[in-house]
Amino acid sequence: MKFVDEAIITVESGHGGAGKVSFRREKFVPRGGPDGGDGGRGGHVVVRASQHLNSLLNLKYKKIYKAADGNPGEDSLCTGTDGQDLVIEVPIGTSIRFQDGSGEFELKTHGQEEILLRGGRGGKGNAFFKNSVNQAPTYSQPGEDGEQKEIILELKLLADVGIIGFPNAGKSTLISKISAARPKIADYPFTTLTPNLGVVQMPDQSTFVVADIPGLIPGAHEGAGLGIKFLKHIEKTKCFLHLIDVSIMNEHQPMESYKLINAELKSYDDIKDLERPLSQRPQVIALNKVDIVEPEKLLGLKKSFEKLGHKVFVISGLSGFGIKELLYTLKEMIMGEN
Repeated sequence: MKFVDEAIITVESGHGGAGKVSFRREKFVPRGGPDGGDGGRGGHVVVRASQHLNSLLNLKYKKIYKAADGNPGEDSLCTGTDGQDLVIEVPIGTSIRFQDGSGEFELKTHGQEEILLRGGRGGKGNAFFKNSVNQAPTYSQPGEDGEQKEIILELKLLADVGIIGFPNAGKSTLISKISAARPKIADYPFTTLTPNLGVVQMPDQSTFVVADIPGLIPGAHEGAGLGIKFLKHIEKTKCFLHLIDVSIMNEHQPMESYKLINAELKSYDDIKDLERPLSQRPQVIALNKVDIVEPEKLLGLKKSFEKLGHKVFVISGLSGFGIKELLYTLKEMIMGEN
């Protein structure tokens, strides 16, 4: 399924039904009074979070969403039925803001609902206006109009661990090894054009979610490569797994790769007002593609990264070497962040 993480739609609540002008017409009642009922209210526009969705694809091709209008009032003091509410389902983690800047909120749990726009109030029937002076009013109220606004929806993935690193560091291979996710894998840059989520299940049946974040290169915060299109998806992760290619095929030296990626996180922090800056979140370093690296060189690299205060693992995403210990450490780190 195509991954869509942004959508702009127009929503409109229902108009209220008009009040009724009516008088009683009953046998043996020569002077029947006014009995026009009130109109029903227009339908609300409601947005609801659903755990069964993982993309905004359902909102990609339809741009206008309108709730039903309320029905007019009826005879015999009968109120018109309310217009049916329009419920728009979105994935958990979707933030919603009005284009005019009048409000912003986020849906964080399954089933959480928010009313985007309220339906117009139904008009009063002529029975409402009867009083001692005016015993037979011949007028009623029209229903109130609904509201119309343009809203912007933005999905940020809810993952415990964000896998960061240069293109070709082996992120897609690793996520396919530790979860049921099956991302596209190839030997050229930017193979991954959309974020991939994977659920890791541990031997004790506990689980945590990892996200493969594509396109993180120097200048991404300014639009380089895939730009900030996917950088936003690491805002909600509790910690990072920094995957570094230590093979001779990597155009950057391992420590250079580490510094460039972390400089990019810091640059993103500078243009965003995050409660928890990305550059200050815990990181685990995984030196990947060690199958073709000399042991002496590998030991020196590991010690260099450990001096930075990180836990460092030597792994092979292809063969699975060292991954088990890495996953246990990530689980412990996530539990510590809860």
